[in-house]
Amino acid sequence: MSSFAEKFAQLSLSDQRTILIDPRVKAKIGKWKSLYKRLTDFDFIDAKVKHSDFGVQALIEDYDLIDDTKFFTHPEYNDQTVKVLKLIQGALRLSAHILIQDTKQLAGQLSGRLLYFDAPEIKDVLQQISQIKTICLRTLIASLTPPGTALVRTLGGHSDQMNAVAVIPDSKYVICAYQNKTLKIWDLDTVKEEFIFVGHTDSVNAVAVTRDGKYAISASDDKTLKVWDLHTLKEKFTISCHSSSVYAITVTPDSKYVISGFLDATLKVWELNWDLDTAKEKFTFSGHTSWVNAVAVTPDGKYAISASRDQTLKVWNLNSGKLQLTLISHRSRSLNSHSRPVNAVAVTPDGKYVISGSSDKTLKVWDLESGKLEFTLKDHRSVNAVAVTPDGKYVISASNNIKVWDLESRSKLFTLDSHSVKTIGITPDGKYVISGSWDNTLKVWDLQSTKQKFILSEHSDWVHIVTVTPNGKYVISGSWDKTLKVWDLQTGKVFHTLTGHSNLVNAVAVTSDGKYVISGSWDKTLKVWDLQSGKEEFTLNGHGESVNTVAITPNGKYVISGSSDKTLKVWDLQSGKEKFTFSGHRKSVDAVAVTQDGKYVISRSGDKTLKVWDLQFGKEKFTFRGHRYQVNAVAVTPDAKYLISGSNDTTLKVWDLQLGQELFTFRGHGESVNAVAITPNGKYVISCSLDTTLKVWNLQNRDVIASFTGDYRFYRCAVAPDGVTIVVGEESGRLHVLRLEGVEASP
Repeated sequence: MSSFAEKFAQLSLSDQRTILIDPRVKAKIGKWKSLYKRLTDFDFIDAKVKHSDFGVQALIEDYDLIDDTKFFTHPEYNDQTVKVLKLIQGALRLSAHILIQDTKQLAGQLSGRLLYFDAPEIKDVLQQISQIKTICLRTLIASLTPPGTALVRTLGGHSDQMNAVAVIPDSKYVICAYQNKTLKIWDLDTVKEEFIFVGHTDSVNAVAVTRDGKYAISASDDKTLKVWDLHTLKEKFTISCHSSSVYAITVTPDSKYVISGFLDATLKVWELNWDLDTAKEKFTFSGHTSWVNAVAVTPDGKYAISASRDQTLKVWNLNSGKLQLTLISHRSRSLNSHSRPVNAVAVTPDGKYVISGSSDKTLKVWDLESGKLEFTLKDHRSVNAVAVTPDGKYVISASNNIKVWDLESRSKLFTLDSHSVKTIGITPDGKYVISGSWDNTLKVWDLQSTKQKFILSEHSDWVHIVTVTPNGKYVISGSWDKTLKVWDLQTGKVFHTLTGHSNLVNAVAVTSDGKYVISGSWDKTLKVWDLQSGKEEFTLNGHGESVNTVAITPNGKYVISGSSDKTLKVWDLQSGKEKFTFSGHRKSVDAVAVTQDGKYVISRSGDKTLKVWDLQFGKEKFTFRGHRYQVNAVAVTPDAKYLISGSNDTTLKVWDLQLGQELFTFRGHGESVNAVAITPNGKYVISCSLDTTLKVWNLQNRDVIASFTGDYRFYRCAVAPDGVTIVVGEESGRLHVLRLEGVEASP
C-alpha cells in the first residue's frame, strides 16, 4: 500500500489545502500525536499492563489504533514511527503469556526483545527502562526472541505435560491434550485458555478434530475415546475400547470413522453414528509387534497408515479391513527402512506419498501405491512429529527444533529454533505451525515470515553450564556442542572458544585468581585452560565415567570433580595428580560446592542425598536427606552457615550446615530446579528451572523478589561478584545477562 505522503503528493494544491484545514483531520492528527506519545512511554505501558482490566491484551490492541490513522499528515506519523510502534507491539505480543502471569517482568521482557534494534525511539524506551527503581530483572544484552521473526506468540499457563495438539478448522483455536487428564481450547489471538474438557480418568494422549470443526475426539490411557461437541462444549459420548491405552487417533475426511491405535499393537476402526451418539467397532487391525505411535488416513478415506514402535509402517484398507502393504524397502531393510521406532506419520493432500518420522533421526518419504521408499531426509535428532502443508509442498518435522522441507527439491528450506517439540499442527490456511513442547508451552510460528531464522546464538546446542570469573569481566559457558566459550560481559561478544573435549562439556569452574578454567566432560576427562591465551594446559584423567561437576577450593590449590562413576576426586592443580577419592554415593555425583573456608566439600547425587565431606581428613561428615527426587544443584552461603539445594521435585531446600538439618523449603518452580547460586553478600538465592524461569529469593524472609522467564528451558545460572549481574544458560544455546534492579550492588 502506498504511504500517505505518496498519495498526498499526487493531489492538487487545493485538495491538499482542504485536507490540511479540515477540522476532523486536525482532531485526528492530535489524536495520533497523543497516541504515539503514550505508546512510546514506558510508564504508560507499565501502568496499562498492571492496572488495566484486560492488561497486556488491551495494550496490544491499543497499538492497532495506528492503523486507523494511515492518511494523517502529522510529521511524527511516518513509516519509521509506525515500524517502531509495531516492534513494541510485537515484543509485547511475544511476552503476553508471561506478563499475564507476572506483570513485574515487563522491563526484562521488553529490553530482552528490543535491544536488537537501533531506532532512536526504541533507544528512548530502553533508556526509560534502565532508570527503573523497582526491584526487577532487566536484560543487559539482546537475548530473547525479537519481534519480526517467525515466532508469533507463545501460549503458556500449561500446568502439565502436553501430549498432542490439533487445530480447529477456523484457524482461531487449538485444542490440546494433556497428561493431567484434560483437554484445553486456546485462543490463538488472545493467548487465553477458553475452555477445559474434563472427563478422562487418565492421561489424554491424542486428539483429532472433524473436518467441519464440530467435534473433537480424544484418546486416553483410560482405554476410552471421548467425543466432545465444540459448539456446546460438552461431552457427546464415550467409546469404551476395553483393550489397552489408546496412543493415536485420526478421523476420516467424511467424519464417518475414527481409527485408533493401541498399546497392545492393534488398531480399531469405529463407525460413528452422530444421530444416536454411539459408535460400533467395524474392524480390528492386527499385525504390528509393538504399540502404535501414530495413525493417518488418506484424503479419500480409503486407507489408514499406522506407525509403530516395531519400526514399521502398515497400510490398511478401510473398505475390506485387510492389510494392504507394509512400508519396507524391497532392498536391504537395514539401509532403507527405519532402524528405530516410528513416531509420526502424515499423508500428502494428493494421497500419493506417506511421510514418516522416526527415533532413528530420519524422515522417509514413501510412494503409497507401490510401497517403495522414495527418499530419506536427514538432519534431526529423534523425529517426534510430522505434518504436511495443505498445498502439499512442504513437510514440517519436529524434534529439538522444527524443520521445514521442500518435497519437490527434497531439501531443507529452513529451521525454526524452537523448544523441544513433542507435537505439531498446521492451520488449514497453511500460514501457521503450532508446536507443543515438553516445556509445557505452545508456540505459534509464521511459515510465511521473511525472517525464518532467529538471530543466532554462538553455541549450536544447549548451554549446559555457565560461570562468571571472579573479576566479573567474563562469562564461561559450556555446551552440548562440545565447546566452551568465554564471553566479554561488557561487549557481549565471544573472547575465546575452547575446543578439545571429544564429548559434551558438562562442568566448568574458574580459579580464584582468574588465571585458569577447569572443565569436565562426558569424555571422562578434566581439562585445564589458560584463560587469557585460551590454550589447553593439561588434562586430568582418572574417572571411569563422565565428569559431571567441578569446583575449586578458594585458595586455588585443589580441584574437586564429581562423576557418574559415583565418586568425587580431589586433584592437586599444581602437580596435576589425584590427592584422594571420596566414595559413598549410590548413584552419579552431579554437583559439588566448596565452603568459603575450604574445609568442606558438599556433593549432591542422583541418589536424592547431599553429603558433606571433610577436605582435611578425606572423610564423610554427614548426609542430608529430604528431597523426593534427584538433587540437581547445590550452593553454600559465603559464611558457610547454610547449604541450598535444588531438585527434580521442583523445590529448593535450605539446610543448616552446622546442625546438619533441614531448615525450610522454597516452593514456586513448576518443574525441575537445575541450578542454584548465591549472591556474595549471602542475602539472595538465585535458581533456574526447566519451567523456563529464573527466580531470586530473599533468604531471610523467604520471598521471591524478582523473576525472569525465557523462551526456552534454563539449565544453569551464575551470579557475578557485584551480586546484581546474573547469567543464565538456555536450551536454545543463548545466554541471558540480567541485572537485578532495585538492589544495591556489592562493592
